[in-house]
Amino acid sequence: MNGGMTDVDRVGNVLGALALSVTDLTAAAITDDTGHAPSAAAALSALHQFLDRPTVDRLRQVLGLTHSGAVRLVDRLDAAGLVVREAGPDSRSRAVVLTDKGRAAAVRVTAARTAALGAALASFSAGERQTLHTLLSRLMAGVVEAKDGGAWICRLCDVQACGRTEGHCPTANAAAAKYPDAPRFPRR
Repeated sequence: MNGGMTDVDRVGNVLGALALSVTDLTAAAITDDTGHAPSAAAALSALHQFLDRPTVDRLRQVLGLTHSGAVRLVDRLDAAGLVVREAGPDSRSRAVVLTDKGRAAAVRVTAARTAALGAALASFSAGERQTLHTLLSRLMAGVVEAKDGGAWICRLCDVQACGRTEGHCPTANAAAAKYPDAPRFPRR
């Protein structure tokens, strides 16, 4: 039954199941606690955590959406009073900006995600969490190195928790090494 399976196969299988489980867990917690679907939650979080007045196209790139999908998402967020469209960086574009209500919603998204992930890690000792952090940081750096396009990995991250502002974020550091000439997102 196990014939030919390697430790990479077994660990990869468990990692894949864990990735889906954590995604489901956090998406459910965010939706239950805030009422926002995952794409709206990711938009609110990205706008709050690191995007500064992006165009719809920039938001689309970060979220990995089609242009029409991003426009519909911004329309829904605007109708809910969570964002407004303001003058963009040039005369042809519009910037997407969080309202006070949108900032409060983004804070709730981050809190719901943090609580769900904290519950998932509760059975680990401090030493085990540190070991896991070290291993996950290496794994994330490898994911960034292999990734080419698509949605940004950090779209739901809490940049304070990852240590981005202190230069400790494994994803940001790997991206900086991979794309040395790319603009950096603002430190909050």
